Amino acid sequence: MKKVFVGLSGGVDSSVTAALLKKQGYDVTGVYMKNWSQDLPGFECPWKEDFQDAKRVAVQLGIDFKMYDFETEYRHRVVDYMIDGYKQGITPNPDIMCNQEVKFKLFLETALADGADMIATGHYSRVKDGQLLTAKDGNKDQTYFLYRVTEEALRQSLMPIGEYQKSEVRKLAKEFDLATAEKKDSQGICFVGKVGIREFLEQFVESEPGPIIEQHGVTIGQHDGAIFYTIGQRHGLNVGGGLPYYVVGKDMAKNEVYVTTDIDDSRLWKSELSLTNLHWINGQPNLDKTYYIRTRYRQPLTGAKLQIQDGPVSGENRLLVVLDEPVRAITPGQSAVIYDGDQCLGGGIVV
Repeated sequence: MKKVFVGLSGGVDSSVTAALLKKQGYDVTGVYMKNWSQDLPGFECPWKEDFQDAKRVAVQLGIDFKMYDFETEYRHRVVDYMIDGYKQGITPNPDIMCNQEVKFKLFLETALADGADMIATGHYSRVKDGQLLTAKDGNKDQTYFLYRVTEEALRQSLMPIGEYQKSEVRKLAKEFDLATAEKKDSQGICFVGKVGIREFLEQFVESEPGPIIEQHGVTIGQHDGAIFYTIGQRHGLNVGGGLPYYVVGKDMAKNEVYVTTDIDDSRLWKSELSLTNLHWINGQPNLDKTYYIRTRYRQPLTGAKLQIQDGPVSGENRLLVVLDEPVRAITPGQSAVIYDGDQCLGGGIVV
C-alpha cells in the first residue's frame, strides 16, 4: 500500500483530496504546512483556524496528521522573492514560486524523507506519466500556477480533484461529511488570507508620493508609491472625472506612474513578448509548431509561435513569443505559460 502525504491546508479542496485517496486505498497522512503566521495591522493571519480545520478533517478520516514548519524557508524563498520583485518595479507571482520552491520541492523532499512514497495536493490539475494536464474544470484550472514544477516532482505527486468540477468537489465534501464542506475558498495573497497585496507590501517597503502622468505628458494627480501599481490597473488611481485611466508604465527611479484614457494605447497591448527564466516540464517544445499561451490566470488562451533568442547576459536563453493577436496588460515579472492542447509545457517570466 503506497504511503501518500497530502498537503492539508484546511480548505475543502485538499480535504476532498485526502478523502478520495483514502477511498482509493492509499495509506494517507495529512500534513499542514505552516508557511506564514505573522499578523498584519487590521488582519489576523488565519493559520491557526486553518490548522484546526485540517486537523478536524484528519480525525474525521481516521488518518495520521502532522505539521511541517516551513516558515523560515517560505519567508526566504517566496516572500523575499516577491518583495524584491516589487522593489524592482515588476509584478512577481508568489503562488508560482510557492509551488516551485515549497509544495513541490521542500514539502516533497521532507515527505519522502519522512517515509512517504508520494505527495498529493488539492490543485485543479491532472498528472499523467510526468506530464501536467489541465483540469476537467477549465474555470478552476491551476496549471498556470504549476508550470515551474519539474517532471520528477510530478511523477511523485497526485492531484485527484483535477478530474472533477468544483461543484462536484463541494458535493463530495458533503457526501464525506467533511468539516470543511461549507468553508469558503480563500482570497487574497496565498499566505496571508484576506489581506491584499498593497496592504501587505506597505509593511515591508518604504514608498514616496509622486506624479501620475497621462498620455500627453500632463500631470493629473499624485500616487502614493510607484511600487504599488501594475500594468493595466484601473482602480485605486484616485484620478477623478471623465474617462477611466489605465496604468501603462512606471519609472521606479523617477517615481512616476504613466496612465492613459486610450483603451487602444499601444502600451496596453502587445503582439509579442520576451520570456526569461525559462522552465520546460518535459523538455523544450518544437519551435515549428503553433502553441497556446496564457499571460495571467484564467485569461483565454492565445495562439503563439515561439523563437529562442539570446538574452543580454552571455549564455542566457530567452524566448520570443509572437502572438496571433494582441494581448492586453502583459506585465513584467508575471508568468506566461505555454500549452499544447491540454498539456502544460512550461513557460517563463515576462521581461
